[in-house]
Amino acid sequence: MRGGGTHIVARAIGAAALALAVGGCALEDVVDESDDDAAQSSSGPGGSEAGDLLPGLPTPDEARRLLDGLTVAEPRPMTGYSRDAFPHWTTTDGCTTRQTVLARDGADVTVDDDCQPTSGSWVSAYDGETFEDAGDLDIDHIVPLANAWRSGADAWTDDRREELANDLTRPQLLAVSAASNRSKGDQSPDEWLPPAEDFHCDYAIAWTTVKDFYELTITTAERDTLATALDDCAN
Repeated sequence: MRGGGTHIVARAIGAAALALAVGGCALEDVVDESDDDAAQSSSGPGGSEAGDLLPGLPTPDEARRLLDGLTVAEPRPMTGYSRDAFPHWTTTDGCTTRQTVLARDGADVTVDDDCQPTSGSWVSAYDGETFEDAGDLDIDHIVPLANAWRSGADAWTDDRREELANDLTRPQLLAVSAASNRSKGDQSPDEWLPPAEDFHCDYAIAWTTVKDFYELTITTAERDTLATALDDCAN
């Protein structure tokens, strides 16, 4: 983050401050005027507190309609796949995508003049683990890059794959524990769901939203698991 001194990024800053973080990485002198109790009780459409961190989450009903419109198909082969085919993390005005997500997803995050978080706290939505060192966190792609490849991204342009890998507009990126991210790997929801059951609804909404926007296919088992998770959101 360019500019003198250090800057504080509070979780409750909201969309306006995040836009600054993404566009110019200049959050200095931002004042948190939100009500602390209201900020701590906010939650995503699925009811999890972590859900408010993910941008662009529709309601469960809207996600169910998106799911019904996805194309069901068998996975495409992994021939030619490489993570290098999805360039990340890109830099905008001195802030990498990873740094921006860490600033967004943490509480009381202090960053240096290069946008690197130097202090703060993060709760991993996948398993509830708390961290105070940004280096202990992974930035997970909700829809893994390898899964996207098998779902149609193998035919994309490099620019389109880069967009998916660095998407800060849709619910595709989330700071989580390294252990949970590596346990997930490139598995789809029928193969892996977060250990934290209260995040299943928001996870299913996020997965469905990303697959819909990028016109990626799903398998029958994937669709059935997502449908169950979305139908259970009210619970």
